[in-house]
Amino acid sequence: MNKPNIIVIVADDMGFGDIGISGNKDVRTPNLDRIAREGVILNQHYSASPMCAPARAALLTGKYPHRTGAVDVSTCRGYDRIALDEITVADLFKQNGYRTGLIGKWHNGRGEAYHPMNRGFESFTGFRCGGSDYWSWMLEKDHEPFPADGRYLTDVFSEEAASFIQENQERPFFLMLTYNAPHTPLQAPEEEIQPFRDMGKFSEAVCTIYAMIKRMDYGIGTMLNTLADCKIEEETIILFVSDNGPDMKGEGSRSAIRYNSVLSGTKGSVLEGGIRVPGLLKWPGKIEAGTVYEEPVHFTDWLLTLASAAGISLPPFLQADGRDMLSLLRGLERKENDFSKFWQWNRFEPVPFCNAALRKGPWKLVYPSIPEAVEFYAPDQKYVRQITQRPDLEYPLVREPIDRKLSEPSKPLLYHLTEDPSEEHDRSESHSELCEEMKQELDQLFDELMKTYKTKRILNVEE
Repeated sequence: MNKPNIIVIVADDMGFGDIGISGNKDVRTPNLDRIAREGVILNQHYSASPMCAPARAALLTGKYPHRTGAVDVSTCRGYDRIALDEITVADLFKQNGYRTGLIGKWHNGRGEAYHPMNRGFESFTGFRCGGSDYWSWMLEKDHEPFPADGRYLTDVFSEEAASFIQENQERPFFLMLTYNAPHTPLQAPEEEIQPFRDMGKFSEAVCTIYAMIKRMDYGIGTMLNTLADCKIEEETIILFVSDNGPDMKGEGSRSAIRYNSVLSGTKGSVLEGGIRVPGLLKWPGKIEAGTVYEEPVHFTDWLLTLASAAGISLPPFLQADGRDMLSLLRGLERKENDFSKFWQWNRFEPVPFCNAALRKGPWKLVYPSIPEAVEFYAPDQKYVRQITQRPDLEYPLVREPIDRKLSEPSKPLLYHLTEDPSEEHDRSESHSELCEEMKQELDQLFDELMKTYKTKRILNVEE
């Protein structure tokens, strides 16, 4: 079997409703819609976290974020680091003869040992922290500084991806193209924003977000054209995902101003709007065009699924939390998959009974957030600003104690997602036995994951 090329495209803070095929009638995403028409639409596609660094860690390792050590977005304190004893999907493909590259946002560890070129990627053009200005950017290219040259950052990433494809068309490659769009700061070329202003129905923030998505979609089209020009489009798997749900910028999750289907919750929340994200997979000749897959798929599934597509055997010690979904996605198996998955996020050290969820079949148990645990920690703002302004420089980890007091957790809620996808009707009292059963399962899994996490945290703060 010829090894397929694999391109994984990751958007940043792009919601389930921010794409044309999800029913959004205002934002135009013709190239993503084309991928959808030519492949499979994943209608219940889940990130592993409602925040970017832990979500990306799961995508890279096939494991829950807590197993990797990357549980939060705090670069200055090292909570975004994937522990050095973890194998990444890039390690795996590199070891099996693939040329590996990362273009875009990393956000899974600063410090030389955590550099993407020490985590399986043979080339890297991008930034390693959580965000970047789209005009006054500072990147690195294979360890060398790459300062702004007047181009819009999304265009830079798209053009670098096209160059990577051209340079590696004669051998199998694994490329991760990790846009930071439409993450803040909200910036886009004026010619992209104005048509949305002219509609007279959106806030300035949403006009800019939709413009950022449109420009990203255009760049994806450039990449698709490059594949066609190199005559390797038929030999290439393309996966498109977002790392978490939308940051609504003050707009309500059900607001008609920014569409997100019927989903409740936004970025940072384990409600559906925070973790259910776009998912598209195209593999010409292997996946039937125009397929819609209605069963849940999770970020931890992709390492195993893509490795299976490439004929790569996994190390026996990998112990991933995902499943190989290839036969189901190709329609070779028709059975309903046995989906049971866990989510939990707060700032810094994971807190029990806080912003956590367990889904089993159609049922979902949710612990609401503890407000103080998910709020941004203001004393760290100066460090965030420092790293964002000069991401090319190295900084020591912040070790100042975190001073905050947390409220008591709320009782868990229970939802039936098939009948109540908006998560409006709590059934914890009418289904008390099921609620208690799922509560115990979630609590036991959290305790198990925390044992692993604490070991990883020790590794991640040793320098």
